[in-house]
Amino acid sequence: MHGLVIKNTGSWYTVCTDDQQLINCKIKGFFRLKDIRSTNPVVIGDRVELEVSSAGTAFIKVILPRRNYIIRRSTNLSKQSHILAANVDLALLVVTVNYPVTSTIFIDRFLATAEAYQIPVRIVFNKKDRLDKGDKELMESLIRLYTTVGYPCSTVCALTGEGVEELKKIIVNQVSLLAGHSGVGKSTLINRILPGINLKTGDISEYHKKGVHTTTFSEMIPLQDGGYLIDTPGIKGFGTIEMEGVEVSHYFPEIFNYSAGCKYYNCSHRHEPGCAVLEALVKNFISESRYKSYLNILEDKESSKYREAY
Repeated sequence: MHGLVIKNTGSWYTVCTDDQQLINCKIKGFFRLKDIRSTNPVVIGDRVELEVSSAGTAFIKVILPRRNYIIRRSTNLSKQSHILAANVDLALLVVTVNYPVTSTIFIDRFLATAEAYQIPVRIVFNKKDRLDKGDKELMESLIRLYTTVGYPCSTVCALTGEGVEELKKIIVNQVSLLAGHSGVGKSTLINRILPGINLKTGDISEYHKKGVHTTTFSEMIPLQDGGYLIDTPGIKGFGTIEMEGVEVSHYFPEIFNYSAGCKYYNCSHRHEPGCAVLEALVKNFISESRYKSYLNILEDKESSKYREAY
């Protein structure tokens, strides 16, 4: 029996079988013994093979090959990874310029990881109704930056519904992952996309301007017009993993494009003579914030300690 993992509550997984049964399953212990350095060996979006024991308990027996996945370093176990979802068609990274602040380093770490596994990303700027003049100018500059690099952007107000209809057209018949910090409005956005689902939403601390977790487990939610939306708990930090130092520049499209003109094939783009990337940086063809994020990820590769506050 085969199916799709659509919900994970920690110890139990809900699988939608090919004949549309919903079965609660556990995983067999051998998953823990295999060379899977992940805190969650079975993830939302996995295609799996099931077996049912004589006692009637269903177990996930085999994970079928993954087309892709989005992964980050586990914040609690620095040498292990946490996979957000597998077999994703589109990642929607929900960000806010304020209430709470989403840093460009966080955005760029997410984008680089998605680039590594060839997952298209759309950046969704939420809470446009709460922005003052300075915040709006910052948002517009970020949209120009990421659109130029090659990442499409949307602006929405999940609270009022502004911009949501356009987003719904983009995700139809897709498996879309919704990710971002706690408090950026993911649950409110899902409630707008799927009226009646009534996901719990949280408040923002006006003092810290940070959100609190309202989604505590991952779930694939079927869309009315076809496709799925994957809801995930809010992400505090996004530590990169499974990237070699020499590969990091490959996941920044503009840096990779200019690197073809570097004097040395293994140029780190930090200090080498004849570095076309550094030349492009001086000429403002590469943004300082993106280059800073590139260096920041390189520091991860050269340090045994993962720093969480990204």
